[in-house]
Amino acid sequence: MAAVVGSLLVGGGLGAVRLTASGELAPVPPRTEATTQAASPTPTKAPQRASRGNARSAEETPRSSPSASPATKERCGASYYDEPQPTANGEQFDPEALTAAHKTLPFDTRVRVTNPSNGKSVVVRINDRGPYISGRCIDLSRAAFRSIASLGLGHITVEYEILR
Repeated sequence: MAAVVGSLLVGGGLGAVRLTASGELAPVPPRTEATTQAASPTPTKAPQRASRGNARSAEETPRSSPSASPATKERCGASYYDEPQPTANGEQFDPEALTAAHKTLPFDTRVRVTNPSNGKSVVVRINDRGPYISGRCIDLSRAAFRSIASLGLGHITVEYEILR
């Protein structure tokens, strides 16, 4: 049984109709936002790529104040990026500056990032948003990453603490 869907001009307005199995024309209810969303396929996650490929925005996610627990260390994944382009705070990204991207920390926050596998650390200034890859919480500039690990690694696990 094939259903035929078409448009019909009725009483000066355009309405959608379908041909039922019995051969009668039946109106198709108008699509609302709820039915449109329900009919849309569930978005799937795209394969991961370099986090710098995603657009950065200056919007901050609401969170607690960084000064609430300045000595708290968090552990997560870190990567680096090195393509010169505008950052979320409007600066031109400099891969040789000691800067970093974080999703929620305010711009100009100073953060100490430590590589626990070798004890090396670097202090960076947050001037961008990101990273956009699951499991990573900070994107370091090339210079910052190089000061705590080999660039060949691409990403490492780090501990970071907010200094101010």
